[in-house]
Amino acid sequence: MAFEGLPPLIADQLHYLLNHSPDSIKIENVWSGNKINPKILDRFTLVIPYCLETIKWDVIYNSEYPVDPPDFVFGSDDEDFMPCSAIAPDDDQISLLKKALSEWDNEDSTRLLVIVQGLRDQYVAYQRRRVGQIDDDRVKFEISTVLTRKGIEMQMASGVDKPEEVKFAVPLVMDMNINKMVAGCPWKHQQKIFLQVVYPILRKYESAPSTPRLRLVSSSDLKALFSVEDVKLPPWMDGMCLAEYLPHLEETLERQIEEAVSAIDLRRSFIEALTLFLGRPLEADPTFCRKATFLTASGQFTFMVHFFFSTQFPKQQPTLMLQSCQHLNQSSVPVKSNLFTEYPWSPRWEVGRMAERLCDFLTDEAVNFKKYCNEALLQH
Repeated sequence: MAFEGLPPLIADQLHYLLNHSPDSIKIENVWSGNKINPKILDRFTLVIPYCLETIKWDVIYNSEYPVDPPDFVFGSDDEDFMPCSAIAPDDDQISLLKKALSEWDNEDSTRLLVIVQGLRDQYVAYQRRRVGQIDDDRVKFEISTVLTRKGIEMQMASGVDKPEEVKFAVPLVMDMNINKMVAGCPWKHQQKIFLQVVYPILRKYESAPSTPRLRLVSSSDLKALFSVEDVKLPPWMDGMCLAEYLPHLEETLERQIEEAVSAIDLRRSFIEALTLFLGRPLEADPTFCRKATFLTASGQFTFMVHFFFSTQFPKQQPTLMLQSCQHLNQSSVPVKSNLFTEYPWSPRWEVGRMAERLCDFLTDEAVNFKKYCNEALLQH
């Protein structure tokens, strides 16, 4: 990523932050505070993941005094967040943060990351204090049962037309290193799964707490292997708490993740079985085996077959699309078929039989596709 307009030392620190932060931090709204040369950009907004949402902090360097550490401006909803003030609880994290600021070295590209991580750690503690001050016995009880879990985040949420709520982001299956389970894993960041739990704040006149809203959320890259949208959450029983709910959910997730990893080998075996009928693929996804393309022919008619695999393979059969190598449409784009999702298939078949039956279907469908391409050519 290029940082045109930023002084080199600031650009180095920002580049290191974006490439080495354990969180997927993004940057937006770069601008200048330099009154002498406004073309020099020395301020920007960081978009930082927190509690399955994002917070935005402005980072204010002063390019006229480049040896000074940057200032930070936090969100308008966090006016009470003063991580280095005298009213903040004094602990080791704050001491480390103050040390990082006092030992600031503008030529050290790692310094910005150290400070942002320190501030984020303090923000986690700040939100925990806010939530802990809520006059709601159920929320206080839930906090007491889950605070020992590593990585849990929480925050207050409210709006003009919305009741107050407490949101928890609970990391799950932390004993599983999903990245290491996938051979040739391309992921830059550690893949994570969270349970978002939203508790409406119980008012004094309300006799019984309502069931929390639950939602599974994962890192976006994880969808190549496993979709949390396919997971059916266990029911939340009356009187249940998170400490009771989480073990069963994690057991279910661990089993389904292991099945998803095993499904990679099954998809790979199926693609290899196709080579007996279609030859070697032109291209194929080597890591997750979610896509493959073969070049084949029916008589003199040459076409490609694109295979798209869901994470539910073989329960869900591949989607197919045919593409002519000899026909172009009016936009000079190769003629393609509609997607095929219905053809002879059983998830109980051996992969060899799956491939054989599918290729029998392709043999018949190639005739129809050639006719379709010729008609498209006549229209052109």
